[in-house]
Order: sequence, then C-alpha cells, then structure tokens
Amino acid sequence: MENITFDDFLKLDLRVAEIKACEDILGADKLYKLTIDLGETRDIVAGIKQYYTKEELIGKKIAIVANLEPRKLRGILSHGMLLAASTDDKSSVVLLTLDKDIPNGSKIS
Repeated sequence: MENITFDDFLKLDLRVAEIKACEDILGADKLYKLTIDLGETRDIVAGIKQYYTKEELIGKKIAIVANLEPRKLRGILSHGMLLAASTDDKSSVVLLTLDKDIPNGSKIS
C-alpha cells in the first residue's frame, strides 16, 4: 500500500448521496446507471450489478467521491464514484452506507 500526503487526501471531496434511480445499461453485464442526489442530481456508472438488485439500491445513502473527473462509460458520462469494500477476489462487494440519516450532500471528513 502506497502512502499519500494529507494534502492529497484533502483534495478528495467525499459526500453523502442518496440513490434515487437505478437503470440497466444496454449490453453491460456488470454496470448500472445510478441517478443520485447529493444536493444536486447527477448520474454515476457503477460496476455493482452482480452484487445488488435495482430495488436494493434505490433509497440507499452512500458515500461518493464527488470531485472525480467525469468519465464516459458505455456512452454515459459518470460524474463521481461510489465507495465500496470488496474481498480480494471480488466475490463480495459491499457499499459504504451510513448508520444514521444526514442530509444529502453532507461532506464526509
């Protein structure tokens, strides 16, 4: 594991977001298009289809990297990245969620 500086860590804008909608992406076995609310609405693409149903995801409050440079995946511009934990072999992937309610867009520090 490589160390980063505290200044590098401060560059990350980690926020609370609520998943409002979840859609399949045509031709993508592992990807969902998630519409999230973090005080503003945006779309992110996430490779979690093997681990969660659409119904399980809607309404979840998750942690995201909000200031990641947008990236086009399967023709969809993804504006952020959700945070998840996984086993080394990716047999289990678990979203980082919150244990109490807090407003969407709240800063994680």
